[in-house]
Amino acid sequence: MEMITNYMKNTFLRHALNALTRQTFGFDFEAWVMNGYFEGDYIPYSFLENGKILSNASANKMQFIQNGVRKDYIQIGTVMTDIAYRKQGLAGKLVQQIIREYEGKCDGIYLFSDLGALDFYRKAGFQEGRQYQYELKKGCMGAPKKDALFKSVSGQDGQMRQLYMDTLRNSAANASLEQSNKFGLQMFYTPDLSNTYYAEDIGCFAVMEQCEGTLTLQSVVSRERIPLKDVLSRIALEYHCLKLGFSPCAEDAPLFECHVFDGGDDYRLFYRGQELEIIEKEKLFFPLFSHA
Repeated sequence: MEMITNYMKNTFLRHALNALTRQTFGFDFEAWVMNGYFEGDYIPYSFLENGKILSNASANKMQFIQNGVRKDYIQIGTVMTDIAYRKQGLAGKLVQQIIREYEGKCDGIYLFSDLGALDFYRKAGFQEGRQYQYELKKGCMGAPKKDALFKSVSGQDGQMRQLYMDTLRNSAANASLEQSNKFGLQMFYTPDLSNTYYAEDIGCFAVMEQCEGTLTLQSVVSRERIPLKDVLSRIALEYHCLKLGFSPCAEDAPLFECHVFDGGDDYRLFYRGQELEIIEKEKLFFPLFSHA
């Protein structure tokens, strides 16, 4: 058994990793890599034996603009072990390897743990943190403009896709915690541009998802910062409640109520490093599309 890392451009090893991600999470990285969305920020650390990936943990280089200040974090993700090799401490060794390599060389290390692994990360020296999620105040729901609305871009031609990708690469900070190297992860989540809309008059993309009367505004992407009131006034989708998949800029915050969010039934935030204590103190929320 050997530890290998940083091999995403090696076809054989990537296919071996894909086999484990499909078994564990039900997805793989093949289309993401082959379509050119992988840019090197996802770094797998894996145990390999006889051509098979037995266990993996990844280090994801995350660059954020956090209330105007650049922060370089490492997010640990895709922690998984083949069913036949669990309870041997393999994933723990990989996580510790990532900590050794990056702690002190970045502003902090964090991850989102599923509810079945909380003790694992507590024993690994991580602290549990909380975020704040934002919901539009009832009195701020106005009637949408009729002459300038977001229109779906799903299924449109390659020119619109290219505009979306170019805007992702050159996006302004429309959140108080904005990932600046968002291209790779956001293209992982929106490869077919489903739930993606464009307002031509303000040059702005919005990714939105409806569920039982709740509209989640997952992402706002534009070359220049757009006030959220201008985004909201162009949404024609009906909703009774609107939630943000990010934390608003200070100028937009009065439109929203914020609530402590611990991850609910999905996950818990864990971190190492005092810099990440600011997430809770400043009432921030890691963008949904920054989860690796």
